Order: sequence, then structure tokens, then C-alpha cells
Amino acid sequence: MTAPVQLRVALAQVDPRVGDLAGNADLVVDWTRRSATDDAHLVVFPEMTLTGYPAEDLVLRESFARASEQTLVDLAARLAADGLGDTAVVVGYLAHTEGSGPAPVDRTPTDAEDSPGDANPRHGAPRNAAALLHGGRVVARYHKRHLPNYGVFDEARYFVPGTELPVVRLHGVDVALTICEDLWVEGGPCGVAGQAGVDLVVSPNASPYERAKDDLRLPLVQRRAAEAHAPIVYCNQVGGQDELVFDGDSLVVTAAGELLARAPQFVEHLLTVDLALDTAAVTERREGRIGPMTVTRHVLSEEPVATFEARPGTVADPLADAEEVWRALVLGLRDFIDKNGMPSVVLGMSGGIDSALVAALAVDALGAARVHGVGLPSEYSSEGSLTDAADSAQRLGMHYSVVPIAPMVEAYRSSVELSGVAAENLQARVRGTLLMGLSNQHGHLLLATSNKSEVAVGYSTLYGDAAGGFAPIKDVLKTLVWELARWRNAYARDRGEVEPIPQNSIDKPPSAELAPGQQDSDSLPSYEELDAVITDYVDRDLGMAELLERGHDPAIVARVLRMIDLAEFKRRQSAPGTKISLKAFGRDRRLPITNRWRESLPSVVEGAQS
Repeated sequence: MTAPVQLRVALAQVDPRVGDLAGNADLVVDWTRRSATDDAHLVVFPEMTLTGYPAEDLVLRESFARASEQTLVDLAARLAADGLGDTAVVVGYLAHTEGSGPAPVDRTPTDAEDSPGDANPRHGAPRNAAALLHGGRVVARYHKRHLPNYGVFDEARYFVPGTELPVVRLHGVDVALTICEDLWVEGGPCGVAGQAGVDLVVSPNASPYERAKDDLRLPLVQRRAAEAHAPIVYCNQVGGQDELVFDGDSLVVTAAGELLARAPQFVEHLLTVDLALDTAAVTERREGRIGPMTVTRHVLSEEPVATFEARPGTVADPLADAEEVWRALVLGLRDFIDKNGMPSVVLGMSGGIDSALVAALAVDALGAARVHGVGLPSEYSSEGSLTDAADSAQRLGMHYSVVPIAPMVEAYRSSVELSGVAAENLQARVRGTLLMGLSNQHGHLLLATSNKSEVAVGYSTLYGDAAGGFAPIKDVLKTLVWELARWRNAYARDRGEVEPIPQNSIDKPPSAELAPGQQDSDSLPSYEELDAVITDYVDRDLGMAELLERGHDPAIVARVLRMIDLAEFKRRQSAPGTKISLKAFGRDRRLPITNRWRESLPSVVEGAQS
């Protein structure tokens, strides 16, 4: 019986920066050197590592695409010059194929388009690509076959699908290249790899985080490994990019579905795994046309590596739900601030739970010295709120100052007559103006503190509390705000640290304090009811009939849906914020502002309510 062929594979779970070709190339060299120090034979980087992901309309610039191609070639030569040429490197990049004409909108591959040598203009468009580098040259290139066009993904807008599946023989092991979405499609490139006969599939990924997504990945990769009849190396990006945050969670599974190794979430990490591959089990190795793809084979080295003592793979423990969300929000905020070169942040501190939570997130992300809180009491602010805001800042060790706004509000009122909601919102707008002024004066980025529940129903004042450059809890429902606050305090308590969020901010009824004795419950249903409707209507796109089938109160549904629909113009102007849910406001949920469609109650229910 032939002995298994060994291969040490490293997964470089890194945090690239969009557009930073030189910096990202440095990242590849640095982590390849670490991999070589660990005696890895193959190192895999995430999807589009050289350009960062998603690069959005940058990919449509031919200058950027050609710079990406040149950076790839230069990187291969640099790795060899630095003594790293013997390590095979799989890295994602933006490819530019020859041809003319822009990328068309329709990206559904057809057999006609897949035929070799056609003159379709799509051959002149950008491609989401991965390459295997070795010995100073680009050995093989793979163009992503399946282009996601849902949720936050617009790849059908940008890229042309690939038609070839390259298989590279490295130390006697046949390695197939795929990219991200290819794993989500049954009968896709993994199925082609299974028919072609391969020993290993590598998959660079840039898969954005959303709650519990890590629970989907392992079963998905296990299904594709069974289809490919080969182990799969799944390397995912980590870090924040505008509204998106990537959690890493890279993993390796065998053809039988055994989890060999798994990286921790939300940190850069080098995950190394030793594979023992039964190459003799693959009885037929095909090339040429297989289904919709053409399999090409490239031989680097036939001779297996010398036998070495294998080490067991490490499997990181999964995070609990609240900690997972917290770390996603912290990383999303930190990378937004640091990648954009901002020195510090400022936020309004009301003594309420939202600003207390945002302050704690900011301190965890940036350190207390870079966080500035400002109390902005009005004539309706309670003494308790002032005390809670100061207490929050003291617990966190952040900068804190107080600027009373009552005289400024009164100056407005003496100049123009405002009443009702307009008078209430004036206070919020004065606060927003002052905070933006402090932002401009000191170079801080202003953080908006509105949560998803408020953003959904329009309970955030334009140019007031909605003002800001980033909204850390924009995708966090109010009920989750409380859950996160309790978790963060418990996390501190378990470590003998000061609880960062005042208990009174958690316990007291929420209020904007824009009128005497005002509470959120005066004009909103309970947050438990509100958040349940938002989740079903916004995240799951359920219509009226489905909402009622799920047991929601008809009167509450009708009222909440109307508020959500009418607030679309506000959301279009809101700051970006880290996505953690199935569907976040912004790039994930795009509805027309001018829109006469409304979900209506069934007539039998309307009659019962009249």
C-alpha cells in the first residue's frame, strides 16, 4: 500500500486594506515568511488580498486592474528574491483580461459564453482571481466562477465568471483552486474538481460576518469536500471594511468531513495544518472539458516532501453569541477609524444605554485616550442622566466634558416659533451642531449612537443625534443593546475589572428626554414587540400576511410598518455602521425613497380592528 503524501499548509488569515496594493503585498511577504519559518509548503491567503475586498467601483478602473496584475507579478519575483520561492503561495487579486468593452450587467454563465476563444466583450472586463506563485513566477491563475449578486454583494456588476479550473501538482499533490462563492454552489467547481480527480482544494474567501454565520460554514465546507472527494482549505479574510466586518474563522476539513483545524474569529492568525493525503486513492485524473469548465493541469513538482513528524491541528473554540457580536462591532469600529487615519472619536453622552454602549465599544476598540465624550444637558435632562453619563466616562477612563445647551436652545426659540416635535428635535440638532463643531475643531470623528430599532422607525433626528461619520450600533436592535451591555459588564466582572456600563443606564426606561417626563414607550410599542416586527419585516422581507401568520399583533404591525416605510429618506442620509444582522440598512437593504407600495392588512383583520 502506498504511504500517504504529506503536505504542511498554512492559512494566513490577514486584514488587508482596500486599494493598498503595496501594503498588501508587504502583508503577503511578511506572512509567507512566517509560514516558511514554520516549514509550510503551501500558504493560502484570502480572496482579493492584494486589492482588498470589496474594492467596489475601483475594479472598473483599468489603471487599478493593471496595477493589480503588475503587483502580482512583482510579488512572485520578490518572494523568490527574499528566499521564499520554494513556498507555494495562493493569493487573491484583481485580474484584467484582454479585450474591449465594459463588463456587462448579466453575469449568468452560459455554455455559449464558456466556449474557448469567443469574442464576447466580457473578456475585456475585470475578474475576481487567485493565483499560485512559486519559484518567482505566476504558475496558475483561477478566475472565480460563481459571482454572488445578493445582499451586500454586487459581483455581477463588476466581474466576468471564469471558465477554467487549474490544478497544480505540488510535491506530488494535485491542488485545485476555487474562490469563496464557488463553495456555496452544488455542482460548481468543487463538483468539477471531484470529477477531474484532485487531492486538495484551496479556497480563498472574503466572507462577511453576520450573526451565527460561523455555524453555516463548517457544514457547507463539509458538503463541498464530499463533492470534491478531497480535503478543503478554507481561508477567510478578517477585519473591517466600511459597513462590513470579516471574522476569519478559517478552517480545514477532510474529504470525510472531519474538522482538522479552525482559526479564532476577529484576529489575524496563521493556522497551520499537516495533511496526509492518499494520492493513490484518486484512480483517474482528467483534464479538458468537464461540464461547464475546462480543467487545466500544471506540474510544479512530482517528488513528495520528505517525511516529517505531523502535528495535530488546533481547533479554536467558538465564541458565545454576545461575545461574537461584541468583537465584530469592536473590530468594525477600530478598522474604520484606523484604516482611515483618524486619531480619535467624539460622542454625545446622555446617560442612556445607547451612548454608554457606544462609549464602551469605542474604548475597547481604540483605548480610552482616543475617546472623547461630551455631556449636553438641556432643561429636560434629569439629574440622574447627568450622573450616569459622568459615571460611564469615569468607569471607562475616557475624556469627558459638559456643555449645557439650554441657553443655545433658548436663543433659537427666541428667534423662531417652534412647537411639538419640531421644538423637541431642535435640542437634538443643537447637540449635533455642537458635536460636529468639536469634531472639526479637534479632528475627532463623530460617532452616532442610534440603534437599529430607532433607525428603522425614524426615531433619530436628522442633523441631530443621527449626525456622525460612523454609527457603531446602527445594525444593533435595542433588545440586543441591553443584552450586549449585560454581557460586557459580566465579562468585566468575571475578570475582576470595573463594569464599564452603569447599571442604572441599563435599568432605567429609555427616553430621549426632549420633553418633560418623556419615555420611548409613549410613542412606541415595547422594544420586544418592535424588534420582533423589524426582524421579520426588514431582515426576512416578510409581507403583511406572513407577519400576521407569525403571530404579530395586527395593530402594532400596521403602525410599525408605516413608520419604517416613511423613514427611508432618513436612512439614505445616515452614517455607515457595522453590519451584524442578516440584513442591515444601507448597502444590504436598498429600497426606493419615493415608493407608494404599502403592505396592507387583510380585509378580515381590518374589519376586526375598526
